[in-house]
Amino acid sequence: MSTPLSPTRRRFLGPLAAGCFLALAGCNLLPPPQPDPTHYYVITGPGLGDGTAVRPGGKLRLGLKTVELPAYLRKGTLAVRRGNNELRYDEYARWAEPLETGLTRALRAHLLAVPSVTRVYAQPYPGDQERDYDIAVTLIRCEGTLDSAGRAAVSFAAVLEISGVKNPGLVVTRKIYAPPPASWDGKDYGALAQSLSETVGALSQEIAAVLPDKD
Repeated sequence: MSTPLSPTRRRFLGPLAAGCFLALAGCNLLPPPQPDPTHYYVITGPGLGDGTAVRPGGKLRLGLKTVELPAYLRKGTLAVRRGNNELRYDEYARWAEPLETGLTRALRAHLLAVPSVTRVYAQPYPGDQERDYDIAVTLIRCEGTLDSAGRAAVSFAAVLEISGVKNPGLVVTRKIYAPPPASWDGKDYGALAQSLSETVGALSQEIAAVLPDKD
């Protein structure tokens, strides 16, 4: 036969049992963990190592400065421009690395594939290696767009500058590269990143077309 609980023990165990019940109930009410909805994207280019290997048959040695970006493209998320002045950032569509790093890396790989180029160095340049020309790319646009009618596209524009190394300060070529906007459905950020990657390849061909002969 069980021993009846004393009034004192009942007063102690009652709140304790109620607290345990509420704690267990609270555990059951906690929502299950949700998967991270964030997607990460990169600018892709040809797999040509670090860009410093010698390319047989080439003769030009280039220095590629780090691609410069406007501040609004440094947020780490893919940008979509609505009209002329409004920008939209999707926190779940992010660059996997700083955009200037990805653009510079892909552009180096593309330039090394140019037949007239033998090496491409990136900043900081090695002090014991000579260069024929330095290339600077300043981005103006690198984003998706969406107009008032809901039509989406891919917008890219950059200022390209080629300067001589033997004559510091001498600008050999300076031009704006702004290809026609590419198509985009306004939703697939992977397709947006891929289209921007292809535009970097086209930019390298534009650079190759205006590269002067070795001075």
